[in-house]
Amino acid sequence: MKSRYKVVDPEGIHFVTSTIIEWIPVFIQEEALNIIINSLTFCQKEKGLKIYAYVIMQEHLHLIISSTNIVEIMQSFKRHTAKTIIELLTNTKKEWILNQFHYFKKKNKIESKFQVWQEGFHPQLLNSFDLINQKMQYIHQNPIRKGFVNDPEYWRYSSACNLDFEGNKMIKLDKLEFR
Repeated sequence: MKSRYKVVDPEGIHFVTSTIIEWIPVFIQEEALNIIINSLTFCQKEKGLKIYAYVIMQEHLHLIISSTNIVEIMQSFKRHTAKTIIELLTNTKKEWILNQFHYFKKKNKIESKFQVWQEGFHPQLLNSFDLINQKMQYIHQNPIRKGFVNDPEYWRYSSACNLDFEGNKMIKLDKLEFR
């Protein structure tokens, strides 16, 4: 199925969302969260991805990003994280999640036994500071809306906090420069 969301300005700043198939809560394991953080950091260092804001929830993530090749980076990110998450779940014997990834896999996905991510990443161009600020607030309020925390800074897996247990930055945020 073709998405109505498209990258219309390849060099613009985009709000993107990636969701685990059928909203299965994969990111309740520290190891799965680390897969996402390490993969995003790799994309920054090696692929030119700029990350301005993020939140990782139990079954989805939101990013405000830019790059000259967002489509390729997001496809590579999702392909790599899916493979690594499947390896993690296999090694930790989380058969119930693997069974769901198999059961809910789209019929046209014949190259894989499992499907981890929903198709697409829903890029939305953010072409003003007001729109960027609105999406940043949306991202940071996500854990509050879900009832997980009362203050966005208390959600570790968000750019509102962005610190690990030792007080180190989890993801280096890029400076937002609007053209």
